[in-house]
Amino acid sequence: MSKRGEDQNLIHRHSKHPVLRQKWTLGQRAADHIANFGGSWGFIFFFFFVLILWMSLNTWFLLRKPFDPFPFILLNLVLSCLAAIQAPVILMSQNRQAQRDRIHAHYDYMVNRKAEREIQNMQKDLDEIKSSIIKGYKK
Repeated sequence: MSKRGEDQNLIHRHSKHPVLRQKWTLGQRAADHIANFGGSWGFIFFFFFVLILWMSLNTWFLLRKPFDPFPFILLNLVLSCLAAIQAPVILMSQNRQAQRDRIHAHYDYMVNRKAEREIQNMQKDLDEIKSSIIKGYKK
């Protein structure tokens, strides 16, 4: 799993925000895993391996009866279908990631606002202590 994925899982597990703790459906989890694999070097190497294997087998069988003759029309169809399916899945995963990021940013904003209020209260308390100390010295 990537570093970002680990960070998101950590946020997901330890966050108090209910939306970040929700259970994802099978389709949503599958979209995330497909997007993670589809955007990795492992996928690229696997993809090149499959393409080279496909073209090698067809070229070797060319002397006999290839299942996909030279312009590799079937291979083009498979690649087009892969792109047509992979693109929306990756977009679904990105949309869900953007939703999690927005929720997390709002949660951070609320925590920061609370911290700011507490700092202001502590500053007010310090000012009161300072003024009472100054009054005590003036007497």
